[in-house]
Amino acid sequence: MPPTLLPEARDPTLATAVHLRLREDILSGRLPPGRKLKLRDLAESYGAGASPMREALSQLAAEGLAERLEHRGFRVAAAAPKGLDGLIRSRSLAEGAALRESIARGDAAWEEAVLLAEHRLNRLAVSLDPHRYAANPEWEACHGAFHKALLEACGAPPLIAFCDRLREEARRYRSVAKTLAYPGRDVAAEHKAIAAAALARDADQAATLLAGHYERTGTIVLADLGG
Repeated sequence: MPPTLLPEARDPTLATAVHLRLREDILSGRLPPGRKLKLRDLAESYGAGASPMREALSQLAAEGLAERLEHRGFRVAAAAPKGLDGLIRSRSLAEGAALRESIARGDAAWEEAVLLAEHRLNRLAVSLDPHRYAANPEWEACHGAFHKALLEACGAPPLIAFCDRLREEARRYRSVAKTLAYPGRDVAAEHKAIAAAALARDADQAATLLAGHYERTGTIVLADLGG
């Protein structure tokens, strides 16, 4: 008679669900860089057994979001200065090129989409707590929509998809920066200036402001890392 499988072993979707929840918690900053990921604590917090937790952590390690500690389990991947610098440069180059193309090709519908995305973003609070940074999921969604709207008219879907991946990868660094800089940094003013330059068809200014926007985030995080 074959052995009876535990429910978690019969349900591969459980490991997938745990992986997605852990991934979101890392990218949003709820699990900050360097945090030890203790299997027993995670199993209790996420309502899953050891098997799906190990599978989820292995997936995160393969994605570069977690690190294996020899004989000591896992931790959230550290925020490395070199990796952050490379990510910022990649975003500035890729999104700068896409933004320039969008400005050159964008029509009235693109202008309206940028205006609407900027309005929706800047009517929301960055943080759910006015005194300390607490991630606002609605702001995060509108933030991604705003940056995507700027690039949408570039006419190169593969480039947009690449920029989307870089933006997602940068989320955990943004969360660290917001925690460190809140409430002093006026990101609404930065977004407004980028949108204004794009709508004025000033490609050089818009690309410069966009790169500066990302570099400011990097400077905040690197200062905390001592880089």
